[in-house]
Amino acid sequence: MTTNTENLKQETVLVTSGTGKTGRRVVERLTALGVPVRSGSRSGGVPFDWEDESGWEAALRGADAAYVTYYPDLAAPGAAEAMEAFGRIAARSGVRRVVLLSGRGEPQAVVAEEALRAAAPGMALTVLRSAFFTQNFSEGALLDGVLGGELVFPAGTTAEPFVDADDLADVVVAALAGDSQAEAVHELTGPRLLTFDEVAAEIATVTGREMRYVPVSGDEYAAGLEGYGMPGPEAGFLAELFTMLLDGHNAVTTDGVKRVLGREPKDFGAFVKEAAEDGAWRV
Repeated sequence: MTTNTENLKQETVLVTSGTGKTGRRVVERLTALGVPVRSGSRSGGVPFDWEDESGWEAALRGADAAYVTYYPDLAAPGAAEAMEAFGRIAARSGVRRVVLLSGRGEPQAVVAEEALRAAAPGMALTVLRSAFFTQNFSEGALLDGVLGGELVFPAGTTAEPFVDADDLADVVVAALAGDSQAEAVHELTGPRLLTFDEVAAEIATVTGREMRYVPVSGDEYAAGLEGYGMPGPEAGFLAELFTMLLDGHNAVTTDGVKRVLGREPKDFGAFVKEAAEDGAWRV
């Protein structure tokens, strides 16, 4: 993929979740390039809430492109309907290019992708089907487990090719700046497979703290999420999703990051060292 950041500087980009794990990184990169960017959030300067369609048109008005992430996941109930509505409004607003974050190996996410594509047939759509983020261990849902010395997750002994969110953000910017208007789908992973046991061992080695992986069933994981206050339907959906994603069908790496950026993706070991140096696990 060839890129032209000079052309991108002439465009206005909406980031639907500008304070999220990947959205924040995309906003930072676009801002550093001098690209006019709108950072959408529920309570920010550019209001954007997936549960309130009434504000979408104002956020999209005058935007040339958008980076779209759907909470809690593109495979979630209601995602396809939201993508259809978003695509319809985006097309009406004159948006020419969308980069959509999707899940790797998620059939229901593909349904949502297709809903967006069908709603805006003249809009260039780049889909990024991503593996689990390495940053889930440093700033996401698994951070408390790392700090507490126990990673509790329904992954069994399945390996996952964790991808760095910084790599994904670089891919997003490259896709937004791409010269080609052709649609594309990229599967993004890190360079190697790791089980959760191996993740715990690598973090323990670098940080010097005790760390172990505790495998649980999907039902046990959902009950744990509910114990932390998550509504039952959302907890059940996430537990079912994680159990499905970690059944082994995603246990293979891809060259998606290299094909887009022309370089290898960041290794999990490099992420762990950087996160430790940055104080992510300091207590």
